[in-house]
Amino acid sequence: MALSAVAAAAQTSSAGNQPTPSLPRKSDRAAAYYHYTLAHMYEEQVTMYGRSEMAGKAIEEYRAAIDADPSSEYLTSGLAELYAKTGRIRDAVLEAQDIIKRDPNNLEAHKLLGRIYLRSLGDMPGGSGSDNVLKLAIEQYEQIIKIEPDNVDDRLLLGRLYRYDNDLQKAEGELKAAVKLDPGSEEAVTSLALLYTDEGDTARALQVLSSVPDNSRSGKLYAALGATYEQRKDYKSAIEAYRHAIQLDRDNLDSIRGLAENLLNDGQIDAALDQYKVIADANPEDAQTYLRISEIYRRQGKYDQALESLKKAEAMVPDALEVPYNIALVYEAQGRNDDAVKILLDLSKKTEKPDNNYTSADRNNRSIFIERLGMVYRDQENYPAAVETFRKMLPLGDENAKTGYQEIIDAYRDARQWAQATAVAKEAVQKMPGDRDLRMVLDAQLADTGDPDTALADVRSMLKGTPEDREVYIRLAIMYTRLKRWNDAEQSLDKAQPLSLKPEDKEYVDFLRGTAYERQKNYDQAEAEFKKVLAADPQSAVTLNYLGYMNADRGVRLEDAVNYIKAAVSLEPTNGAYLDSLGWAYFKMGKYDLAEENLNKASQHLSSDPTVQDHLGDLYQKTGRLKLAAAHWERALQEWNKTVAPEIDTDLEAATQTKLDAARVRLAKEESEKQ
Repeated sequence: MALSAVAAAAQTSSAGNQPTPSLPRKSDRAAAYYHYTLAHMYEEQVTMYGRSEMAGKAIEEYRAAIDADPSSEYLTSGLAELYAKTGRIRDAVLEAQDIIKRDPNNLEAHKLLGRIYLRSLGDMPGGSGSDNVLKLAIEQYEQIIKIEPDNVDDRLLLGRLYRYDNDLQKAEGELKAAVKLDPGSEEAVTSLALLYTDEGDTARALQVLSSVPDNSRSGKLYAALGATYEQRKDYKSAIEAYRHAIQLDRDNLDSIRGLAENLLNDGQIDAALDQYKVIADANPEDAQTYLRISEIYRRQGKYDQALESLKKAEAMVPDALEVPYNIALVYEAQGRNDDAVKILLDLSKKTEKPDNNYTSADRNNRSIFIERLGMVYRDQENYPAAVETFRKMLPLGDENAKTGYQEIIDAYRDARQWAQATAVAKEAVQKMPGDRDLRMVLDAQLADTGDPDTALADVRSMLKGTPEDREVYIRLAIMYTRLKRWNDAEQSLDKAQPLSLKPEDKEYVDFLRGTAYERQKNYDQAEAEFKKVLAADPQSAVTLNYLGYMNADRGVRLEDAVNYIKAAVSLEPTNGAYLDSLGWAYFKMGKYDLAEENLNKASQHLSSDPTVQDHLGDLYQKTGRLKLAAAHWERALQEWNKTVAPEIDTDLEAATQTKLDAARVRLAKEESEKQ
């Protein structure tokens, strides 16, 4: 529906449409009825049989009927409806407006205008034009509500329009009124719950949905419950809700998909795969399902099957950039980094626009491809290529540029190039002076490289006594922990806790407490914090790894430790730190073949990591390869010498030096005995 037709008619002033005064005419009801009958007959031929040529005759007869009875609102409403049906939108709007001028409470005319504006909203792209039509639609439904305040459907429509207009307070008012009018209305209940969910108030959303008794809940309502539980990361409750939804509506693929997603979120990978296969069987042309199946196979290490699923998706959507991107992820997991690089380079070229004229979606896609390419280079320890790649994110602006700067800084830190990391952090703050996060990144860099007090003072100066202080306290806690100022770290986390309203924010505070306790060797307290995180989010890879490694390193509950770390590796199969943890856990169990396999994989990703080198040294010593062990211990000490103080575990460094010294003595003795 053309914007010009709707907008032009809607903006026609009242004064410009005032009819020319004339003497009232006497009505001829018989003639009016005769012409209306003919008009109705022609209109039916248009509606039922698609005979568009009859529309003109129907309009002529309506006009003749109105001439015979000018005061009939019924006839003018009928003509306006016919105009709307036949696409003569401007005429329909003008007729309806004319009726409302004569009778401001004419419900049918208001509803006709409302329907026209709603239909126009669905047909036009976003922008100022659609905003204007949205306002017009809201005006009509506000009038409709005044005329019939007890109509649930009208209240629902107006509530949705307010929500679309981002007037959430008015939207809530209308949706609550709809629920009050009809507490059993599924549409009213789910619409109100969805509004609360969008606002992040999942507790109120659950309260609204749960107000409907179990025996009155439909599959749709159970699905809404499942989605709400999912947002709260209560995956087990979400699974139960979706199972109820499927029992009530076995053919609803959206509910099956919801069940599959939450089984995956809950770590029930095999069960999730079964559900996705059900969807694929029911709808073999659903490319997204094959993408999800490939992701599961990738996490299971079944790379050939993952690629097979992606080939199926590619055949359905050959131009979709998401498919080759996922193929690159599989190649990366297989260690085929060169193949992954080729695909990601191609994607970055395809999404490049020399004039930098990107849509928001284009920017985000390009940013994802470039960032992944840079991460592969960094994983290969090709730091110059990584930095060059991440710099391509900077022209994309806003969050993409910010992420680009952070990735460049991390690449330099991984390369132990501390001066370059600091220089880029300063550049980022200069280019984006209003970005508080980048300023804190610079402060963290300065604290690591020898000026902690000045850096901490600058971070503290950002505290404003508002909810936004949470991020500042989090940064302070991390900096204090790295500096081993334990009381200050704990106090910062205590202040961040009440400001952490979202579940994931609370989990992060618990995780940071766990890391601080672990570094103080308060292992029981650390484990309690990590388990709190996992109770809320069983798929937190970083927490799974941290807890597993902490226990493996101490040689306690080794089976559990391996299971935790394996779960982390399944989520991020190319993460060198997680592979190192798994290898170290196997070493502690005496499973040296598995230890060597995983430690070597870790070394391929993190060859300059001193802890990985130290672990390899211990493995080679244990398996009778002392000369090789000494070489890795020496490499570990060299890498520690390149890093900054907060990165070094001084006890581990001292222990490694002791092992190396002893190995050198023994090797020298063996060499002299040979002579």
